[in-house]
Amino acid sequence: MRRLLATTSCILLVLAGAACNRGSGEPVVGLITKTDTNPFFVTMKHGAERAAETAGLDLQTFAGKVDGDNEAQVQAIENLISFGAEGFLITPNDSKAIVPSLDRAHKAGMLVIALDTPVDPPDAADATFATDNYQAGKLIGEWAKAKFAKDGKQAKIAMLDLNPNQVSVDVKRDQGFLEGFGIPNGDPNRIGDENDPRIAGHDVTDGNEEGGRTAMENLLQKDPSINLVYTINEPAAAGAYQALKAAGKDSEVTIVSIDGGCPGVDNVANGVIGATSMQFPIKMAELGVEAIAKYAKDGTKPQNTAGKDFFDTGVQLITDDPQAGVEAKDSTWGKQNCWG
Repeated sequence: MRRLLATTSCILLVLAGAACNRGSGEPVVGLITKTDTNPFFVTMKHGAERAAETAGLDLQTFAGKVDGDNEAQVQAIENLISFGAEGFLITPNDSKAIVPSLDRAHKAGMLVIALDTPVDPPDAADATFATDNYQAGKLIGEWAKAKFAKDGKQAKIAMLDLNPNQVSVDVKRDQGFLEGFGIPNGDPNRIGDENDPRIAGHDVTDGNEEGGRTAMENLLQKDPSINLVYTINEPAAAGAYQALKAAGKDSEVTIVSIDGGCPGVDNVANGVIGATSMQFPIKMAELGVEAIAKYAKDGTKPQNTAGKDFFDTGVQLITDDPQAGVEAKDSTWGKQNCWG
């Protein structure tokens, strides 16, 4: 019955002028990312495609138009329900607002796996395969703290976050960095409520290069003495560097980031980024697809990492300027393993 509904839905989509490449007869699995432009999610998609081919699954992919586009993700879930999918992987744009759609998917018998960003509450998904984002932020904070202490410099910090929505990945990276640097958090579940004078200010980047540049320009106008920049991801870091370079401050300011993509590792090697925390989105996607394949076969659901409410896919600090007491790999290792 689910296959019949899926075939009928596909025909209706074609008649409506929508794309539909179903028809392989293989079990359907979905991948819904925040956008299809961020290199992190593009890489994740490639990993899911390879894993689906190996597992004999028909992968259907969807993405929001921009970071924060919940409605497109809601529609993607509705499409997968009508396709009769066995389950799907999702990087939620709005961790709370997407939950009613996940509930509908569960009622349709689907396995729901969050990737990278947990849903709220976390148990609204059957499992989460993700970086420990707090630890990722903490590592670059510890590195920056050690570097500034060694250089005998007082930090003036710009915080380049994601967006105003206080999504969990954004909050955890921001707050982890502050703890690593030794700055007391206010509410650990909120961005921007600290009152430490070392914080020059926060701005949002939408996780892209243009947003990073604009945010950096805004904060430099507010405080030209900024000498340390935290960025939510490496595209934002690249934009921040362009703003610093245009202002003649690129050699005076240290940038730290999170992602570990191949372009970001190149920026570590080239001195644009001082240190970055590497994630493993291919691993997230591969494990997620394998979990849905196993669920489709025998109903088995994945288990969390011991002591955590998610499956931890790991994080690795990458820098060519190692600091005492902070374990790291260099950019050569990073290039060999970027986003593996």
